[in-house]
Amino acid sequence: MVNFKFFRGMVTQIEDFTIGQNGEREGCYKLMTVGDSAGGIVNFVVSPSSYFVNQEIVTLGDQITGYYDGDAPVPLIYPPQYRALIVVKESNYQNVKVDFFNSQLVSSDGQLQLNLSPSTIILLKNGQPFSKYPANRNLIVIYGPTTRSIPGQTTPYKIIVWC
Repeated sequence: MVNFKFFRGMVTQIEDFTIGQNGEREGCYKLMTVGDSAGGIVNFVVSPSSYFVNQEIVTLGDQITGYYDGDAPVPLIYPPQYRALIVVKESNYQNVKVDFFNSQLVSSDGQLQLNLSPSTIILLKNGQPFSKYPANRNLIVIYGPTTRSIPGQTTPYKIIVWC
C-alpha cells in the first residue's frame, strides 16, 4: 500500500531534469515547480512512469495536484523534491481522489464512499480493463457530485486501479 501524499498548486516552471551521466535519458524526465496560495513550493520529478490522469498535458499556469509516496526517501533540500507518481490537472468538471479504498469502498481518510454502477469504467493504469472487484486497493477515482453525508457518497465515472 502506497502512503499517498499530495501537494496542490499552480505550475510555475517546467524544465528538463538530468538523470544519469551519458545523456541516454535526456529529455525523458522533467522538473515541475508548483507553488500554492500560502507560499509553499514543491518540485516534482516527472518520469516516464508518472501517471497523468486523462493523459492531460500540463503547462505553465495550470492548477495541478501531484501525488507522491510519503514513505519514499527524499533529499533534504529546499524546496522539497518528490517523485511524482500521479499528476492531476484540476478541472471544474470532475473530481479526483487518490487513496486506498477498503472492502466497503471507503477511502482511508473516511471522506469518500464509492457506489459502483454498470456504467463505472474500471481500468488498470495501462488502460486495460480490470476484471475484479476494486476493493482493498489503491485507486484513482474520477467522479462528479457527492452526497453531503459523511462519508460523501458518489458513483464514479472511472476508476483506475493502482496495482
